[in-house]
Amino acid sequence: MQHQLPHSSRSTRSPSMAKKMLPAAAYELFSSLLHTVTVTARPPPPTRSSPTVHRCAPPAARLAGEGTTLVVDVDGALLLPRHTLLFAYFMLVAIEAGSFLRGLVLLLLYPVISCLGALAGRDAAVRAMAAVAFCGLREGTFRAGRAVLPRWLLEDVQAEALKVTRRAGDPARVVWASAMPRVMVEPFLREYLQVSPAAAVAVREMKTVWGFYTGLMEYDCDVREDMSVLRQKTAAGGDDDDVVGFSAGDSMEFLCSPLSSICKELYVVHTEEQSKWRRLARRDYPRPLVFHDGRLAFLPTPLGAVAMFTWLPLGAALSVVRLAVAMALPYRYATAILAATGQSWRLRGAPPPANIRRGGAASSGELYACNHRTLIDPVYVSIALDRRVRAVSYSLSRVSDALSPIGPTVHLVRDRSRDGAAMARLLGAGDSVVVCPEGTTCREPYLLRFSPLFAELGGDRGVVPVALAVESSMFHGTTASGWKGVDPFYYLANPRMCYTVEFLDRVDTAAVAEGKAASTDVANAVQRRIAAALGYECTMLTRKDKYLMLVGNDGVVAAPPRRTRADDMRVPVRAPTGCT
Repeated sequence: MQHQLPHSSRSTRSPSMAKKMLPAAAYELFSSLLHTVTVTARPPPPTRSSPTVHRCAPPAARLAGEGTTLVVDVDGALLLPRHTLLFAYFMLVAIEAGSFLRGLVLLLLYPVISCLGALAGRDAAVRAMAAVAFCGLREGTFRAGRAVLPRWLLEDVQAEALKVTRRAGDPARVVWASAMPRVMVEPFLREYLQVSPAAAVAVREMKTVWGFYTGLMEYDCDVREDMSVLRQKTAAGGDDDDVVGFSAGDSMEFLCSPLSSICKELYVVHTEEQSKWRRLARRDYPRPLVFHDGRLAFLPTPLGAVAMFTWLPLGAALSVVRLAVAMALPYRYATAILAATGQSWRLRGAPPPANIRRGGAASSGELYACNHRTLIDPVYVSIALDRRVRAVSYSLSRVSDALSPIGPTVHLVRDRSRDGAAMARLLGAGDSVVVCPEGTTCREPYLLRFSPLFAELGGDRGVVPVALAVESSMFHGTTASGWKGVDPFYYLANPRMCYTVEFLDRVDTAAVAEGKAASTDVANAVQRRIAAALGYECTMLTRKDKYLMLVGNDGVVAAPPRRTRADDMRVPVRAPTGCT
């Protein structure tokens, strides 16, 4: 028996007089609020006795039966127990999908929410945080569930808990339960934990009015009906409807969940035993995490959020000062002053000398090919060389271009012949040119596919690969969905950050100019060499793959928002592979 929990919405009936007096949207909001309050205040009466509780993980033999269904408490068992109220995840939604002001409101209300959770239970606290984080957000543009949250949820997955869920065998016999709404948790489960489409995700929906979230959430009508049917069948004691619950911790919050009344037995791992479980290693992720979005470079726990909002005004002022120092002073003086403020960099390898001549030929410019971490990659290459370089880019905001310490960027137009001719002119004039063949930034330890155009321009001089690594403590200096003009300011607002620049051995490209080798082979060789220096993994993913996943378009022309959740979940993103 497969327990499918389809998505639908419940409409509450009321007298016709009320419908005539209230507009349709106001009536929907009022009825949703009334239904939520009544459901919260009046839990369904139990249909049978409480489940038998075992203080251990469910053994493999208990889950081996063909008729056994496993109900997994995502919040209590699968994730680390450090976020008892799920505050950090709702703070991510408030900031990344809303604004820092919304996040500040949630932080100021946290003491009240904590008291509410202590008095009325975790569910009441979760409803309050959902109301603050979601109320007023536009449903059609909400992508934090796919682009931001999976990166942090994956870091909190416990390896032993995930192993227990795989003992169930048939994926259709697993029900995943969470106090978080569907838009927050389902993309993580489906796409990154590779939860089967046949498996049910029993979570609540965020109510909407006119395409905006109201901040209220409740179970769908069909979810309630399915739980009622399962409750009746398990109460009958049939062997084909054996339901087992899996949770962890000492709070026993899962016993208050509607799904707990379905379970015949409930296995709750003791906190002491759970503390010995290991965090799921990156290499063991069911699906590699290559792309993610969002400004925050740390998980905003209550203490972390307090530190961030305390630092934010000083960080904003410090970013302006750092930028002014970088633009006004020579490199040798600016870097020393900036290092005193926490902005440092490291050099590895020997940079090539300037103005190399071979056989009396005229001097030509040097071509540097580097991986792409932030918009200021060429600036640090220029600092490491202690001379100006020319950067080329497909897209750059006017603000970033005007504030560049190395001068204006050469804009490419995505036309192979015209772009190649523009870079050839710069090299012919003796300029040092920095190119990022990935075409877009990547935060994780992966390299995207290198465009081979740079390999065709090296000539007999070759190409100098440059490996770049960046460390940020509070904010990411890149974004896929936000305003790119403020990217440098976010990077410069970090309390501490560090760039590592490593010059690698020159790669000969003469064979490409002579037609004896393919430019793609040379580009892949450069990609592999940079990946080996950084300890990263090569992929065949591209800029288009990144923007399809994080924004929903190809990164060039904005595409209309998808109309259904099912279509949104089917955006293909290929897993990392070796260089080809």
